[in-house]
Amino acid sequence: MGKGGRGVQDLGAVDVISWDEIKKHSKDEDKWIVIDGTVYDVSKWAKRHPGGPRIISHYAGQDATEAFRAFHTDIKRVSKYMTPLGIGSAEKSKKIDEEEIKRDFVELRKRAEKMDLFTPSKVFFSFIVGHLIFFEILAYLTFYYFGTGWLPYLVSVIFYTIVQSEAGWSQHDFGHLSVFKDNRLNHAMHSFVMNCIKGASTSWWQHLHNQHHSKPNVLNKDPDVRVEKVFVLGEEMPKRVAKENKSWMPYNWQHTYFFAIGPPLLFPVYFQYMIFKHPIVRRNWLDVFLMTTFYIKMLVLYSPFLGVFGAIKYYFLIRCLESHWFVWVSQSNHIPMEIDEDKERPWLSLQLRATCDVEKSFFNDWFTGHLNFQIEHHLFPTMPRHNLYKMTPYVKELCAKHGVPYKCKTLSEAFIDIVKSLKHSGEIWHAYYQSYHVS
Repeated sequence: MGKGGRGVQDLGAVDVISWDEIKKHSKDEDKWIVIDGTVYDVSKWAKRHPGGPRIISHYAGQDATEAFRAFHTDIKRVSKYMTPLGIGSAEKSKKIDEEEIKRDFVELRKRAEKMDLFTPSKVFFSFIVGHLIFFEILAYLTFYYFGTGWLPYLVSVIFYTIVQSEAGWSQHDFGHLSVFKDNRLNHAMHSFVMNCIKGASTSWWQHLHNQHHSKPNVLNKDPDVRVEKVFVLGEEMPKRVAKENKSWMPYNWQHTYFFAIGPPLLFPVYFQYMIFKHPIVRRNWLDVFLMTTFYIKMLVLYSPFLGVFGAIKYYFLIRCLESHWFVWVSQSNHIPMEIDEDKERPWLSLQLRATCDVEKSFFNDWFTGHLNFQIEHHLFPTMPRHNLYKMTPYVKELCAKHGVPYKCKTLSEAFIDIVKSLKHSGEIWHAYYQSYHVS
């Protein structure tokens, strides 16, 4: 058993373990999780978890069944490795309403499987990767044939911004294991797109994104809302930050300074630093090497046209534009939604309170990488993106049955709600700051 854990024999050789006992084992050095009614001591094994130790830690002392099913495409194989970690059975939950939601969601997933919605289209994903390569070639040929005047420069920047932004959505497909049945191919293509086409770290993305999906918009668990150094989000974070009074940021103006430090600087400053720091600290030298090939390619191809410093300037301009694209799309689905402590909700309720959809259209689908169907993606993270819209009516039906709000907006409404939400959270912070610290 892991450090701090207790085997079945330590519990008096009792097969059934109470939830009160299970919840005690939620510390870094002592973790129990429950999957399909079996209690597992993952205290020592968590560090070897392929998805990272933190995603398991976020479910320590909780039922991780629905998250386990959502993330793994090879449940039978994975289950074999879990057997030695089992220490007993969890007592049956007394939360009848939650158990009904969970059962209904299992049936919804079975319906998706019968509809063959987890089967990817090779033609679709070939087109997606192909159009990345197509626009990358166009970006280079624009300089090659038309020179470096302001118009071809602008056109080339637009082409390469499309490459970088759409590569972000494409690597997301491979990272979620939704393209190939053989996960080795998913991992290989994830490295190709993320490292070689995009110049970013696969290990850092996996480290953050797996946590985000497991506990979206949950304070202290979702890294995407761990932004209190510059922004306060939702209704609970502003109150906490105001009480602690550890930051000098004028959060009541965050809806204004968001335009200056949010979309423009996320990629060219913070991401650029972290994509190298994360793999270097963890000594993931393959990740570093593959990323480096991207930067060598940029210098080799564009220095002859622009010079070394001109190529670097060209690169950071693209990163800045890509950053705008990414921030507005990715945050429109989450920032305006509920951001709170972990309430241990069923998968359906957890994801729907943290996500919303954007209306379907050809442009919206392409521009967002089909993440305008964020609700369906969060419920079924391994489902190929071209099938997500097919689940929408069934998800809406299930939400209506259990009184779970389902939100869908226009693209413009989704963008505007980001700013409105930041303003609202800033006002909450200011009111509580005045109450706590201004006499």
